[in-house]
Amino acid sequence: MVSTILSQEHEFHIPVMGTAFTIDTPLKVARFGISSVVSLCDDELCEEMRRHYSSLFKLTYEAITEDEDDFRGKRITAYLNLLDHVVNDQIARIKQESFDDLKSDLVMYFELLPDTSPVKHAYVDMLNEEDSLIKEKLQAELRNMVKPGSIDVNIMTKLDRDTYDKQAQKRDSYYSDAISALRGFANSTLNASIVFSAGFNRRLFAYLEHCADFFPDKQGNIKKRVVLKVSDFRSSLTQGKFLAKKGIWVSEYRIESGLNCGGHAFATDGYLMGPILEEFKVQKKELVSSLFLIYNETLAKLKKDTLELMPFVDITVQGGIGTANENRFLIDHYQVKRTGWATPFLLVPDVTLLDDETRMVLLKAEENDLYLSPVSPLGVPFNTVRNTLSEQQKYERFENGRPGSPCPKGYLVSNTEFSKKPVCTASIFYQRRKIKELESLNLDPDILKESIALVVAKSCLCEDLAAGALLKNDITNKRPLKSAVCPGPNLAYFSRLASLKDMIGHIYGRLNLLNDKYRPNLFISELKMYVSYFKTEVAKVSDTATSIELKYIQGFKDNLLEGISYYDDLIPKLVNETHKYRDKMTTELHELKSDLQELVAQHSAFFLPVVQTVV
Repeated sequence: MVSTILSQEHEFHIPVMGTAFTIDTPLKVARFGISSVVSLCDDELCEEMRRHYSSLFKLTYEAITEDEDDFRGKRITAYLNLLDHVVNDQIARIKQESFDDLKSDLVMYFELLPDTSPVKHAYVDMLNEEDSLIKEKLQAELRNMVKPGSIDVNIMTKLDRDTYDKQAQKRDSYYSDAISALRGFANSTLNASIVFSAGFNRRLFAYLEHCADFFPDKQGNIKKRVVLKVSDFRSSLTQGKFLAKKGIWVSEYRIESGLNCGGHAFATDGYLMGPILEEFKVQKKELVSSLFLIYNETLAKLKKDTLELMPFVDITVQGGIGTANENRFLIDHYQVKRTGWATPFLLVPDVTLLDDETRMVLLKAEENDLYLSPVSPLGVPFNTVRNTLSEQQKYERFENGRPGSPCPKGYLVSNTEFSKKPVCTASIFYQRRKIKELESLNLDPDILKESIALVVAKSCLCEDLAAGALLKNDITNKRPLKSAVCPGPNLAYFSRLASLKDMIGHIYGRLNLLNDKYRPNLFISELKMYVSYFKTEVAKVSDTATSIELKYIQGFKDNLLEGISYYDDLIPKLVNETHKYRDKMTTELHELKSDLQELVAQHSAFFLPVVQTVV
């Protein structure tokens, strides 16, 4: 295994949340050995945050303007370097603190560790040591064990907008949003990972070949590592092979629930988290071994040093985890390295960045307030909460006859219905034209109203997801700032603000932060969402459905039933849960199976075997 100077003691990480909610989280948690993920979507926000923190920490700041070549990449590099610099200073300071100061970051570093950690065991041994000389030696050893959590970054691969010069000419792909962001990370001083989410992007992945830090050094260490956020095994293998053939190693496969998550929800074809984890558990060794052969062959072809020892490969999981028992089961049963906890940290002000008013909306949110919405301009279902300032502003604009956003950033442009150059479906430009087109079609009044509502539903996520960070830090902006937020449905079971210490205590089972609402097991919660999603998919199928459409819903149904069968066998293995808990879980599982079977019976014509014509 390749060693790293980063902490590996914690059993969880904090995934990326929106474009801004974890934009400065490393400054708050990395010194305690906790890894977190920063979004690289918004270079304007990165520049604003660099200016803010340069002032706060009395660092030199020189603005990087849009007049500079590769300004996006340079802004991201500069901000990541600031994070790296500050965290390294924090670690140096912690190592100078006294163990006698019970409120020090040094003491908190060790107190936060899980009881399973060897470093925690060494800390406890030091506390129990009575010989002062031995105690002093143990304290010196513990100071050397203080390591920062990783400052990881995220690129949503679908957000790879081509950019244009001042003459409206499309620029080379070198300047595309995703490639510029990747270059920004590659040129930074970080020893960290880049998380690629939302699937395969050939030109983005190919650009990794031009970034030296993604290749191993003579000792086999990889300074900048690749993490793939995935939702099934097959696509993981495909992407892993593509990268191995480029000489790029995938250091982590980060499994995320397709629906039980925050932000954009990329539903699988009915594949559930449990069976996916099982497949990774069973086939990890074969996956890694086959990729290592390809990887070494490629390194040899590139005339780079090959490796005798295989680099590490972690399997992690995130999405809807809410209890210490769930956390422990995922780690022990599926042998994952870590779990990801996102949404609950939106209620931890000293970890995530959000304006107070929007955080209060989250505190008051009930289950019905958290929903899978159509607000994303990408046309992908988006987990959010009702009654945000962003939502209010959006509908006020529509009521005042000015639908849409000015689209000041344009990261989500994709539509070319009314222009050659892609625009955003949340923009004024698009919504005015689309509404005018709908009004010209002489539609039934009810259908027209529904159609317009779908147009107006789109939100300016580029602007509004970043607004909370600016508002909280009193950063001025000429544009009206109204926050949006994107929690997962798991938020409904947390209803109070918590400290970092308390939330970590909850994760490790030292205390309980859940409210009094009944909370199903995370596997059952995800299954409920998939059954509901499947009902929507079936409702879209018409009597003239093609064989491809019928094959899709047939496969979806089969995958759900296979998942239900898998959970039936899994429930008895949840030995840390009570008999009552497992019985309730079994009852819910069978009820969902009955709902699914009833749906299939109601639409039996869609689920008949598809006859294939033999030519």
